[in-house]
Amino acid sequence: MVPKRDVLLRISDLRIEGYSDEKWVEIVRGVDLTLHKGEVLGLIGESGAGKSTIGLAAMGFARDGCRISGGSIEFDGMELTTTPESDLRALRGSRIAYVAQSAAASFNPAHRIIDQHTEAPIQYRIQKRVEAQEDAMQLYERLRLPNPGEIGFRYPHQVSGGQLQRAMTAMAMACRPDLIIFDEPTTALDVTTQIEVLAAIRDIVDQFNTAAIYITHDLAVVAQMADTIKVLLKGEEVEEAPTEEMLDSPKEDYTKSLWAVRSFQRPQKHRPKEADAIPIVSVQGIDAAYGKTKVLDDVSFDIYPGMTVAVVGESGSGKSTTARCITGLLPPTKGQILFKGEPLPPRYQDRSKDQLRQAQMIYQMADTALNPKIRISEIIGRPAQFYGGLHGAKLKNRVDELLDLIELEPSKFYNRYPPELSGGQKQRVGIARALAADPSFIICDEVTSALDQLVAEGILKLLDRLQQEFNLAYMFITHDLATVRSIADEVVVMQRGKVVEQGPKDEMFTPPHHPYTDLLLSSVPEMDPNWLTTLLEERGTDAIGEAADV
Repeated sequence: MVPKRDVLLRISDLRIEGYSDEKWVEIVRGVDLTLHKGEVLGLIGESGAGKSTIGLAAMGFARDGCRISGGSIEFDGMELTTTPESDLRALRGSRIAYVAQSAAASFNPAHRIIDQHTEAPIQYRIQKRVEAQEDAMQLYERLRLPNPGEIGFRYPHQVSGGQLQRAMTAMAMACRPDLIIFDEPTTALDVTTQIEVLAAIRDIVDQFNTAAIYITHDLAVVAQMADTIKVLLKGEEVEEAPTEEMLDSPKEDYTKSLWAVRSFQRPQKHRPKEADAIPIVSVQGIDAAYGKTKVLDDVSFDIYPGMTVAVVGESGSGKSTTARCITGLLPPTKGQILFKGEPLPPRYQDRSKDQLRQAQMIYQMADTALNPKIRISEIIGRPAQFYGGLHGAKLKNRVDELLDLIELEPSKFYNRYPPELSGGQKQRVGIARALAADPSFIICDEVTSALDQLVAEGILKLLDRLQQEFNLAYMFITHDLATVRSIADEVVVMQRGKVVEQGPKDEMFTPPHHPYTDLLLSSVPEMDPNWLTTLLEERGTDAIGEAADV
């Protein structure tokens, strides 16, 4: 049980409306929330539950197209719903901080990390520049960032995703706020990097007795971070309880359904036994480099028709770079890639339209992969028009057919724009866009990492159904080993640009493992509040830091 402490934040009967179809619709319906100083509250629920909207409301803020329409938000005795905007701006960043899901999208790429870190303490006259820079370096050291005296003078693109996420946490702590809202801060990170970031967040919150709202759809992660968990569904509270009680005995059926997700696991398929069977894609001993830096070293694997090969490894292991080589965006410096037994030209500019058509890609972040100003019908229709030469009624029929395939009703979605769709719906549109070219091979690049577990399971089932229907081959890039267990036939493990282990899924998940594969498997969070503490004790914090910074 959380000991009695002073109440820092009290939200009562919170109501928030969103503007849709030329009318205001209530999206948060009478939510109550109490947070004590030094306490961490976990907010969980599927997409559209209102988690981020409530988190932002704790700062007295409503995003564009939303408004706080009722209720009370009291922060340390200050009623935020009636506080002037100028006073709220002074509060945000100084006493209440926000850590976003994507650090890469949140930092300004044109400014050094330390300059962005020191902006708030200088602006609020908490510290002078030299003091703020020295404090930043101390925070970087506490967060176990490498070279803490130097790393802040890099630009955001010059550090890894895990390092940038920790730098954002340090920036949130710059003014020593009383409250931090963490909005899915580890969703896009691989499992080893995630451990380092979780450990760093937990340590910094403990050291400064900072209260936090931790928003996530990953139940195993919230179990490591939160004192109390509140479950939300469609803007309403389902239930709330201390973490151990919630994990051991959830009361409501919806909460139990969240605990039971990722039950989907399709039957594993095996390579054809015929000696003359030809892989649809064969990667043969490729090297690749960015400038003078070698990033791939003798990478080889095969993908057969109708099968899914999962490529796993932590950030910087070479997964996405291999995909870039296959698509021709990064020509290999050595080796070759065969498609249906025939060599592919290394550069996509030299490939035929049919070669380009046959290999398509579904991207990780549907938000940035879909142009927000183009209708869904045009997004899906463009590949059908370019590769299939369809126009007029034939093109419309093809778009309607594709919308039906991804289980989105054509009459409702044909003329919508991406911002009008949920995360899962956007990802389905990305799948339809790839299918529009009528490919035989699709690269799925972390396609479920930004989705909650219920929506992700729906996407995996959809991809499986489409694979069976069209005999598609998938290269599934992921850091989520639960996804690998669900959908993969074969697994390729990469580390530092090399393939360290590969084989059928059943063999890969059966000991003994390569030491690096064992590290990945042991880094998957479990539904045990003591899991992270035990892991850190077993490995030692220095070993954890070294693994994350590779």
